[in-house]
Amino acid sequence: MKVRILGCSGGIGGRHLRTTSFLVDNDILIDAGTGVGDLAIAELAQIDHVFVTHSHLDHLACLPFMIDTVGDMRNRPLILHATEATLEIIRSHIFNWAIWPDFSEIPSPEKPFLRFSPIRVGETVDLDGRKVIPLPANHTVPSVGYQLDSGQASLVFTGDTGPCPELWEQVNRIRNLRYLIIECAFSDREKRLAVASLHLCPSMLLEELTNLQRDAEIFVTHLKPGQIELTMQEIEDCIGELRPGMLQNNQLFEI
Repeated sequence: MKVRILGCSGGIGGRHLRTTSFLVDNDILIDAGTGVGDLAIAELAQIDHVFVTHSHLDHLACLPFMIDTVGDMRNRPLILHATEATLEIIRSHIFNWAIWPDFSEIPSPEKPFLRFSPIRVGETVDLDGRKVIPLPANHTVPSVGYQLDSGQASLVFTGDTGPCPELWEQVNRIRNLRYLIIECAFSDREKRLAVASLHLCPSMLLEELTNLQRDAEIFVTHLKPGQIELTMQEIEDCIGELRPGMLQNNQLFEI
């Protein structure tokens, strides 16, 4: 499995800041933030599955546009995987005809451009031997992370989360863990905001990583624009011995 980072910022502003989306091989998206907008139309048309961590706009802003752009170029519906709670939010507040057309009904209910597929934490979705497994997360809306497992190695993406003991219980069971991508949205000077919004800041990230019992390369995502340098310096000061890297657009992982 090849995982290409399309976007990993906590906001926008300039050509290098795109919100969360990862392209797995050529046909799977993990989240659909603004990074998806950099894909060519032909690349968009190849995507068959989108796994959404949660319903916040920075993680699904491009989903409505993508379906609208390439729906009629495809011979099967795009499958949207998310928890039932997240799918209900998306149905009610996006694909509701008031904000955007309901592409699960058009061009016809029998042959729609979009199909919803509920998932549950811990239940594996197997796509031709590529396993996508929802993991627990702790956020202000129903949310999950994901384990991507090729059989040879695994990558874990926490999604947006505050402190979550249940996540580490699952992660520590992954024998072939190679990469951990974990959020750190705020600097320590905004710790109160991190706590209130169920995100992490460097001191909280340190506390979370003390629960990690597996060897893995660690990458930090979801940094807020304007605080990137400060937050990464605080991370270096807190947990430099773990050598966490800053996730970058167009970074490629192979598992």
